[in-house]
Amino acid sequence: MTTTDLSRDSVRVDGIDPGLVPESPADRDEIRPRKTLYRSLFHGSGLLGTVLVLAVVAAGVLGPLFTSYGAEQQIDGAYLLPPSVDHWFGTDDVNRDVLTRVLVGIRIDLLIIAVAVPVGAAVGTLVGLVSVSVRGLDALAQRVFDVILAFPALILGIALTAILGPGTLTIGIIIAIAEIPVFGRLVRTSVLRIREQPYVEAARVSGASTPRILLKHVFPNSVEALGVQFALSLSLGVFIEGALSYLGIGVVPPTPSLGGVLAAGNSYLETNPWFSVGPLVIISALVLGFYLIAQSISNDRRNL
Repeated sequence: MTTTDLSRDSVRVDGIDPGLVPESPADRDEIRPRKTLYRSLFHGSGLLGTVLVLAVVAAGVLGPLFTSYGAEQQIDGAYLLPPSVDHWFGTDDVNRDVLTRVLVGIRIDLLIIAVAVPVGAAVGTLVGLVSVSVRGLDALAQRVFDVILAFPALILGIALTAILGPGTLTIGIIIAIAEIPVFGRLVRTSVLRIREQPYVEAARVSGASTPRILLKHVFPNSVEALGVQFALSLSLGVFIEGALSYLGIGVVPPTPSLGGVLAAGNSYLETNPWFSVGPLVIISALVLGFYLIAQSISNDRRNL
């Protein structure tokens, strides 16, 4: 008797041989080794995205350690200087080094999305897993999701800023709230799809509890989809921060942010284009990098 025969006999229920049931894609996903998410970061478009993101992260983490100026330091006689050896991105209208402010702004942006997106993803995933398993809670959760998704991210941000006031914490809350329904519905869809698969039915018949089924069978089979959405959400988080700070309702000056520095340089494009081009390049690199990573994970999912 082969190993396959033994495995089939071990889940024989009521005289029905599971081997007679056609193997579904979900069954194959459960048995065969699947590509892990980290492999998607090191080939094809994922590699380029990873390089872009790591380059920006390295600049934000290490860059301020090698600059000669503070982010809020006003330099004598440095009013709107063009790019030079001493000031690679020039200086702004209050004599501050633009490169230093961009590097510190990267830190602020990364800190916001590194906290807000995982919080929104965790809450949304938990709500999606629990609500679909509790009668009555699912309908309530979906209506709340409908209300949040009815507002575009920027409109939601403006509304919450009017209530909470501008600031770093407010932007983090906005990003987290915007991501909760996205992850909640993604997980809910996975639960509804996977829980009807034969191997889940076999686990249920064998006496596995609902939490065990969700954690052992449903959640692992949703990881790739969640990985794609997580990368896209990081990209969206960068965009939300940049847009709100650009509108003047994000990170409060003089604390630098990429959107804030970009907005401040709009009036000086002729005298010092790098005042705005610098933060714009960084924002574009982050958004593109996360998008390429998401695309790579998505392509790997289709090739499994």
